[in-house]
Amino acid sequence: MTTAVEADPAGPPHKVRYRRRRELGEHVARTVGRLQARALSTVPQPEAVSALARLRRGIGRTPGFDFTLERYVQVPEHLLGRRPADDTEPTDAEQAAHDAVTLYALHQQSRRERMHADGRGLGHAMADLIRRSAGPDGVRRRFAALGTASTYPESIYHLRSLITMLREHQIPVDYGLLADDLQTLRQPDRRPKIQAIWGREFFRSRPSTDADAPNTDNSEEDPS
Repeated sequence: MTTAVEADPAGPPHKVRYRRRRELGEHVARTVGRLQARALSTVPQPEAVSALARLRRGIGRTPGFDFTLERYVQVPEHLLGRRPADDTEPTDAEQAAHDAVTLYALHQQSRRERMHADGRGLGHAMADLIRRSAGPDGVRRRFAALGTASTYPESIYHLRSLITMLREHQIPVDYGLLADDLQTLRQPDRRPKIQAIWGREFFRSRPSTDADAPNTDNSEEDPS
């Protein structure tokens, strides 16, 4: 387990425990990391920049919609998991990897900062967003909507909105870890577990209280 120390604006530094990525998450993190390095190099590689644009068009779509994106969204055979009987629908791993990589492409849009960062769980990132936002109540409402979403498509809808807000404040996320979370989130009976993990990450990162906010207006163990 990786441990980091973060500064608390209301007190001394405290330790934040980061969850480990599973095998799918490691694969997605490597894929995103390579794409990020090529897109943000001193002289950005045109193919990587073009891939980010094409990936953004894939948000909410089914894996395989664009054959040219194979290198970014393909999942190794041994990670595919159980396939549907008729093999016409993506597996949970395929859909989770696709959604994580396309959301990263949205997050990286027009940014020169690295929007994929190891160890930054979604709950940690949302706590940072609360601290930096001029409208923390609105952020809390959107995050709460994600925490009560009852379907996977609804979760992706709320995530897209939250990722856009994180991009505006240059707050990164670990997209390998997000891929692992999304794979679990696709299983209805396990969805509340992931939503609770996000909530606990958020609370343990000590987001600002309502009293601290500007006037303008769920354990972190591996879920496998």
